[in-house]
Amino acid sequence: MPSELTSREVCQRLRDAALGVCGLRVMDARSDRVSVAIEGWRLQLDYDGQRLHHCVDCLCPDGREWTLDTRQRFGTDPVSLLSTWELAQIESLLRQRE
Repeated sequence: MPSELTSREVCQRLRDAALGVCGLRVMDARSDRVSVAIEGWRLQLDYDGQRLHHCVDCLCPDGREWTLDTRQRFGTDPVSLLSTWELAQIESLLRQRE
């Protein structure tokens, strides 16, 4: 059985999208959540149309998963590991694709 995804692995996929290395595609958007695909990875993000709050879960192509655990310490959410610039880039990409 494959190991679980780490927050850093999920964050790296978001960084790649922010830098334009990988494409980000919005799959489904609701008022409080958006589902995106980044080169075969599927992420569900808590997003209110302006601000990206956190990553809810992620599934990578090899079947490994990451899920937000609210009991985890601060800093374990992939979004919280992004730089201010990277976060702004992801929010901009999400706004462009709504």
